Order: sequence, then C-alpha cells, then structure tokens
Amino acid sequence: VTGFDLWGAVVATGVVCTFYCTLGGLKAVVWTDVFQVGIMIAGFSSVIIRAVVVQEGIGRIVNDSYYGGRLNFWDFDPNPLQRHTFWTIVIGGTFTWTSIYGINQSQVQRYIACKSRFHAKMSLYINLLGLWAILACAALCGLALYSIYKDCDPWMAKQVSALDQLMPYLVLDILHDFPGMPGLFVASAYSGTLSTVSSSINALAAVTVEDLIRPYFRSLSEKKLSWISMGMSLFYGGVCIGMAALASLLGALLQAALSIFGMVGGPLLGLFALGILCSFANGIGAFVGLVTGFVISLWVGIGSQIYPPLPERTKPLPLSTAGCNISSENLMTTENPLTTVFNTPTAERPALADNWYSLSYLYFSTLGTLITVVVGIIISLLTGGLKQNTDRKFLLTKEDFLSSFSRSKSETKVEVLDSKRFTVAAEGTDNPAFSHIEMDVASDKNKVNGLHI
Repeated sequence: VTGFDLWGAVVATGVVCTFYCTLGGLKAVVWTDVFQVGIMIAGFSSVIIRAVVVQEGIGRIVNDSYYGGRLNFWDFDPNPLQRHTFWTIVIGGTFTWTSIYGINQSQVQRYIACKSRFHAKMSLYINLLGLWAILACAALCGLALYSIYKDCDPWMAKQVSALDQLMPYLVLDILHDFPGMPGLFVASAYSGTLSTVSSSINALAAVTVEDLIRPYFRSLSEKKLSWISMGMSLFYGGVCIGMAALASLLGALLQAALSIFGMVGGPLLGLFALGILCSFANGIGAFVGLVTGFVISLWVGIGSQIYPPLPERTKPLPLSTAGCNISSENLMTTENPLTTVFNTPTAERPALADNWYSLSYLYFSTLGTLITVVVGIIISLLTGGLKQNTDRKFLLTKEDFLSSFSRSKSETKVEVLDSKRFTVAAEGTDNPAFSHIEMDVASDKNKVNGLHI
C-alpha cells in the first residue's frame, strides 16, 4: 500500500533496532521508547482528527459504528469458546496483561533499574496513562476506518491484499493532500515495532549474560561481559529478523501476539503465583507444573492455528461493497462475513477442533496459569511439600498488599549501603544496584583512579 518493500522494511527495522540496542543498552532502549510513544500518539492523532473532519464530526463515526455492530459492550455469554465477550476480555485480558507487566523480563528489568520501589511504582502508573492513551487512539482509528468504508470495504473490494493493510490504506486515502502526514503515520507504526523489538533484544541479552554466562564463567571481567552482551544483542537482533518471516503465517498480528503472550506468559505467571501463594510448593512441583502448563498451552494454541474456530465462534461481522464503483465481477458477495474466507472444510476437522481448539485466544494465558498452579500444588503435596522448612519472612503478608498503595513504615526505615548522614525522603528502599554514575566498561576514557566517571 505504501510502496515500501516488505523485506526491505523488515531488515531495515531489525538492523536499526539491533544497532542502538547493542551500543546503548537498556538506557538507549528506554529513551528511544519515550520518543517513540510521542510519535505513536502523534500519528494516531493525525488520523483521528482528519477522519473526524472527513466524517463531519465524531458523532457520525460513533453512530455508524454503533448501528454497524462495532460497539458491543454487553455480550455476557460465559462460553469460553466464544472469541470476544465481556468475560473473555475481562478475565482473559487480566491474566494476559498481568503476565506481561508482572513477570515479563523486558518489564521487570526496567523496574529493577529504578532507584527505588516507589519509583518503580510511579513508572507503572505513568505507563498506565500512556497505555490508556494508545488503546483509546487505536480504538478510535478502528471506528473511523469502519465509518469511512462501511459501504465499500477495501478488503472485500480487493483494493488491499491483507487485513493489516487497511489502516495504511485509510491514511493514504484521507491524508494524501497533506505532505508529511502519511510519513508521520508510517513513523508511528515503525515506533511501535522498534519499541517492542528493542525491549525484547535487550531483555534476552541481559538474561543470557546474567543467568547463563556470568554464573558459570566467574573469571570473566566486566569489560568482557560487556562485549559478550553486545554480541548477544547482535545475535538476538538477527533472530528477530528471521522470526519476522513466521509472523506472516500467523494471520492477524494482534491476535497472534496476544496468543503467543498467553501461551508463554500464562505458565510463567502460574509459576510465580504458585511460589507466592503456596508456602508448601517445592522445586519438583514447580517444575512439573510449569512443563505441564507449557505443554497444554502450546497444544491448544498450535491446534487453534491449524484448525481456526468456525464462524459461530468468532462471530464475524458483515462487510459491504454496495457503495463501490467498480465491476461486480471482481467482488465477493455484498454481505460476507470476514472469516468465512479462511475456513477449513468441516469434514477435515477432528473432534477436538470445535471444542478444545476453539477456546478463545484470550484464555490461553488463563489456562496456562491455572494448570501450572493446580499441577504444581498436587505434585508439591505428593513430594513432601508440607514437610519442608519455610522462612516466614519470605511469606506473603498484609504489608505486601498495603505497600502497593502507600509507603509502609518498614520501607522508610531500611538503610541499604547508605553512608549519607542525612535522612532521604521516604521514597521506598533504595536499590543497591542503582548508580548515578555512568558506566562504560568497554572504553578507557574518562577514568579517574581506575574508576569511570
């Protein structure tokens, strides 16, 4: 749609992202993310403002979306096989986002990099505002897209070859008279990609160095570990470029991303929940529960890709081409649900396809979490979990919940390697790993008495 070569864009994105991740590390990732969020909101805003002008008011966009069935908040069907309902979004979305923000390495790494626990909490609250803004803008862009093309859907009219091209098509259609505006949207799309990939590359490199290399090669100096970390960033950057080829086989990218997060993050969330909530959990139970959760989640996730749910489960909404001024020979039927094009013939579907594999993708994380916890509890009890000695200071207490909303007294009294003679403002326990001094272990510049300043 934009005229960019697909693989040229993929390789260019991967190379740029790998470059600044390798040289700048976590600091480069965080600062680029700050600017990228601004670009993303600017790109979304330009589309929303222009769409409102074209449709002569936001009221028309909302009205078209409501009567077109695009604003459905009241589907309370408890059936977990239905793709999108109130319960799948609330329950499944809660587990999915908890795994992303609670145990995902790329997120936890940023919390640990903060000066104190209070600063980490504040960063999450600020992130919440940004996330709401991004989601609200994305939803408004989708409603504007439907309102403008409700009578002539570009995909049904074969004006685009993939569903992911609909948004760029809209941008080029309504902003072609405004130089630079289509480029701003393309930049916002690139910003979202760079932000996600850079966080993953940096997190993978950090985990590899800290958990797989440093413990077993203690003789390595900080300088060598720094070079190894850069090499890992290069390696994982290449892997991300290669994995982009698989993304084209997964259908809708948003659903594919949430499915992968659910299949992988669900069992990991269950592992942490097991350790936090069950004092009798042991290593054997945790391991068996984690493996079982992974196997079940991957089973249902891969099965749903091979045998997509039938239309009665996904409930595709009708799309119209009645207002298109092109030959009807090149069109499908005027009213045709979207996903019927991708259906697998019913005769070839196994018995599990219409039940087990039809589970809503938003429940993948919930399924993995619950299976990991249940299996972990059973195996821990069978292998003597109740007989192990537990240090009570590591158990969950009411202070752990209260500290999420206020600064507890225990937090303000703790001193961690602090030689200062004055009292610091109550902002949580200082992170002993935090340092205001810039470190550049790969260079000998700016050294004073052997220390980097």
